[in-house]
Amino acid sequence: MEWSTESQDEWNTFMQELTAKGKVKFGETRKMSYNFAIGLPSRAEHSVDRDIGRIKQLPIQQRRRRKVKRSLSLTRGLADLSLLMLQLCQIYVRTNHLEEALKMRNLLEEFNETMVWHSHSEVREHIFTGSVSSLAWFMSNQETSFVTIGQRVLANPLKVRFHYGHPDVFDRIFHITRGGISKASCGINLSEDIFAGFNSTLRRGNVTHHEYIQVGKGRDVGLNQISLFEAKVACGNGEQVLSRDIYRLGHRFDFFRMLSCYFTTVGFYISSMVVVIIVYVFLYGRLYLALSGLEFAIMKQARMRGNRALQAAMGSQSIVQLGLLMALPMFMEIGLERGFRSALGDFIIMQLQLCSVFFTFSLGTKSHYFGRTVLHGGAKYRATGRGFVVRHVRFAENYRMYSRSHFVKGLELLLLLVVYQMYGDVATDSVAYVLLTSSMWFLVITWLFAPPFLFNPSGFEWQKVVDDWDDWTKWISCRGGIGVPANKAWESWWEEEQEHLQSTGILGRFWEIILSFRFFIFQYGITEHICRQQKHFSQFNSMTVCSETGLWSFLAGHRCCGDGPKGKFHLPACSEMYK
Repeated sequence: MEWSTESQDEWNTFMQELTAKGKVKFGETRKMSYNFAIGLPSRAEHSVDRDIGRIKQLPIQQRRRRKVKRSLSLTRGLADLSLLMLQLCQIYVRTNHLEEALKMRNLLEEFNETMVWHSHSEVREHIFTGSVSSLAWFMSNQETSFVTIGQRVLANPLKVRFHYGHPDVFDRIFHITRGGISKASCGINLSEDIFAGFNSTLRRGNVTHHEYIQVGKGRDVGLNQISLFEAKVACGNGEQVLSRDIYRLGHRFDFFRMLSCYFTTVGFYISSMVVVIIVYVFLYGRLYLALSGLEFAIMKQARMRGNRALQAAMGSQSIVQLGLLMALPMFMEIGLERGFRSALGDFIIMQLQLCSVFFTFSLGTKSHYFGRTVLHGGAKYRATGRGFVVRHVRFAENYRMYSRSHFVKGLELLLLLVVYQMYGDVATDSVAYVLLTSSMWFLVITWLFAPPFLFNPSGFEWQKVVDDWDDWTKWISCRGGIGVPANKAWESWWEEEQEHLQSTGILGRFWEIILSFRFFIFQYGITEHICRQQKHFSQFNSMTVCSETGLWSFLAGHRCCGDGPKGKFHLPACSEMYK
């Protein structure tokens, strides 16, 4: 792309301003990038594409939301089709989707309807990456259920369907006069797609869903790619909770649409966070009852009075969803399209391929990033790549990605379970303890062993394990310094992990201190319980020594204190010990 003289002069002026402000060093060169539209060549220009228009971008890191927002002014016509390049190839290149391109005329005619007006319309998606791996199959079934039966219900009758990505066809005149189809803020508008739906709904737009046309789409196939995508979506929903758009929708919706909007957007992530919080509350509450002696006293009183209802209440379990609820929409979608016998077979196969483990692991990803974004903010875009990458991932990379979200929390829950098994009074035998804490152990094992072993190709190969250990020890032993990336030194990684605490507010710091206070309570409870046990143990030993002494004195024909006629022992402290 050739630069004109005006563009070069404009660029020189801009660089001089940055140099004067100290943002760019003298003599430093930077690239200028443009958003531009290319038209078809005319008859006079046989092989030359026509440059319809261009808009200069600032020389900073540009995100997709800014490109989408700026490129809207370069479009022509009455409707805009939002597609990924991969989906574009699926529509116009692959032979088995060529017939879908012929249906575009029918889709565009939806905007000419006089009875029902559409602000933008969404079409069905076909996920074609399900055969790459078991994780890809799980994500394919989950995404298929969301973009078919889920979008169908959201559009009609709930009327709370928004813009969840590509592909969507927008009414250009409606959106270009109402703020566009995207928002450019990298923080609060991290999930920029859904704000187009918020914007349309707030301005009385009508969002529809059509299933007579479908577009192929590839999903993430590796665990790290899936986790990055879910972390990005969870952070985006955390920012949506703080946005004014959700506030306005909640105030303007009627009661039923408000509940529908809540449970189909941020409510799902709030529920995931509440599930994890309840696990912590359950275990810390159990541990408090055990360490304080209340559990022993309550169980003793219940046995003495024969109160079996109280004993059953003290032995109640806390069942964490084991991924079964996440598989129910897949079961319904497969049953509607291919029959419920096929759906039952696929459901059983998914469970044998550890589908429950995968969704329980995803529960930790969603809850961690959503909660951290709500408390401290700092959401950022996470590039997933979405390539066909099925390879063995080093343990150091898994540790950097899942340390704060899964490994630390899994070890904490593991410690709580072990301590409760040592000091608990309700689960007196192994069977009762297993029944009481089985779902907790499932959660701990999932969070600790799913990334490095279960869902990592060649995770159990011994040579891979040795190489991963050597790589991790090399990484953890290097402190690094200024300019050292996070994948080379643990100190740089730790500083990146704590960046959100530097920019958080007073409320975020307050709740961080409150949440960290649980470690002090745990330590205090352990110390107090050990001191109480030592005190009781010393009293028990004193009573045991006195009892044995009195027994031997009785057998020798003497009283305890040795003041009889045949007394050979004189134990003046015996009566004091009995006291």
